[in-house]
Amino acid sequence: MQIKRSIPIFRIFDEDKAREFYIDWLGFKIDWEDRPEDTPIYLQISRGGLIIHLTEHYGDCCPGARIFVAMDRNEVESYHAELTAKEYKYSKPGLDCAPWSELTFDVVDPFGNRISFNAMKD
Repeated sequence: MQIKRSIPIFRIFDEDKAREFYIDWLGFKIDWEDRPEDTPIYLQISRGGLIIHLTEHYGDCCPGARIFVAMDRNEVESYHAELTAKEYKYSKPGLDCAPWSELTFDVVDPFGNRISFNAMKD
């Protein structure tokens, strides 16, 4: 089996809060959006090699999902410093170690979805 890419889907409930969190704070860009008239939004965002779909559609998925992102240690440190410097009032992630990761930090969006950024042990 050859898999080209896996794209997680996160449930959101407030488009403005999602944009503030993912675009303004995390620094993702919007690749495309789909919102026919009078329907909830569905959009793709990306940063680097990470692509996430965000949906307001009921039944697409449940809030509270978590994705694990593997990165180099220097990338984890650099990204953490970038986010900390923005002083986002709703989140102040700290760096930590874990049995599976040399260095890690988590961010939790306003809807309970979590992204775990990890520097993998060799």
